[in-house]
Amino acid sequence: MNLSKLGIGTYLGELDQKTSEGYKEVIREGIRLGINVVDTAIVYRYMKSERDIGQVLQEVGREKVFLSTKGGYVPYDYDLGQDPKDYFYENFVNTGIIKLEEMTPQGHYLGASFIDWCFNKSLENLRTDYIDVYFLHNPEEQLNFFPRETFYRKLRECFELLEHKVKEGRLKYYGLATWSGFRVSPSSRIYLDLSQILSIAREVAGEDHHLRFIQLPYNLGMPEAFTLKNQEVNGKKLSTIEACKELGLYIYTSASIYQGNVIGRVPHKLKEFFGTDDDVLTALAFVINTPGVGTALVGMSKKEHLLHNVKVLGLPRIPEERFLTLFG
Repeated sequence: MNLSKLGIGTYLGELDQKTSEGYKEVIREGIRLGINVVDTAIVYRYMKSERDIGQVLQEVGREKVFLSTKGGYVPYDYDLGQDPKDYFYENFVNTGIIKLEEMTPQGHYLGASFIDWCFNKSLENLRTDYIDVYFLHNPEEQLNFFPRETFYRKLRECFELLEHKVKEGRLKYYGLATWSGFRVSPSSRIYLDLSQILSIAREVAGEDHHLRFIQLPYNLGMPEAFTLKNQEVNGKKLSTIEACKELGLYIYTSASIYQGNVIGRVPHKLKEFFGTDDDVLTALAFVINTPGVGTALVGMSKKEHLLHNVKVLGLPRIPEERFLTLFG
């Protein structure tokens, strides 16, 4: 499947039916307009986002969507109406899936049994028998509280589980969905070393491993993924986006329009450069024209936002050499 340059994110929004209907309408219309990438996570809107997607998949056909979801934060099932603490202990602590001393204060956990639980619950929520990409959600958070050796051991454990899911036919690929880890200096405690992470995947499954995707924030206000040379590949200092391009990893960008913060702040010259007088379309054009970026994710629960954002696909593509002039 050729992945669309624009993808639908399902992170934000209220827990009400109006928001759910909005997301479902956006996904249906997005598919009609040629968008086939939909991204979610088990914790988004307390499982409601996954369930909204699952309903649409039943209507339009599973094969129409390249679907990704994530696990890493302790989830809660809002629809049950159960006390969150009771739900947590009943499902995770009393069962031995989570050891409290290995969980971060923010409720982040890495471990094969926990990721397995989340993966299976996501399949149920999404009403599908396979997931295209499963992301470990903000794994760098572990590095704030636990040694790097422990982190790598946990990562290996999760990679082994996910490779097994691939063999079972329940998963196609996996990856890391991050916030800060790939955008900081190697001296940072939460820095993620792409080469080291890939070496773990190779140890687990050889060169045919299925760690093929990375998700990270990239936008006009947060350009570090492209500008900061913080990765080393074959003796070369590269940015994370450049490194992924070199290593054959597909990139999803999150926060592609800086969560709306670009509005009213885009210079006129930049709008001229991309051939539009619109702030949001300029911001999106910047992202999807960046060499190495695969799909720009945008959270959209309103049809009018989708119809506006999709106009970026009609703007002329910027040749790489010309794009790079933006950075001098």
